[in-house]
Amino acid sequence: MILLLLPVAMVFLVMGLVALARPPMVLAYFDVHALPAPMRNEVRAVYGGFGIAIAILLLVAWVSPLWRDGITVTVAVALLGMATGRLVSWAVDRVLPKWPARFLLLELVMAAMLAAVAW
Repeated sequence: MILLLLPVAMVFLVMGLVALARPPMVLAYFDVHALPAPMRNEVRAVYGGFGIAIAILLLVAWVSPLWRDGITVTVAVALLGMATGRLVSWAVDRVLPKWPARFLLLELVMAAMLAAVAW
């Protein structure tokens, strides 16, 4: 079960690295193609720095049994929070575009993977 940490960590690491290097690429999935400097900063912080920090935490969980449950549960809950936000948006807007739907599924799968590690 511990091996389930690695693919989730890699998703966050790739997301973080792409966001740091190419912020417009991250929001292009949501039909936003040109980003002013403040928005590039925000993408680098929220998707980039945060994504890399989560990847590092998951790698710490992989090598540290003492921290594993706390880290995996916390990241699983964060992923469920993201998925919940997408579900609320779907309910309010009455539309779930292709990429947000894919990310919703990915968030739910990764949360389940982390829950399997913790329990």
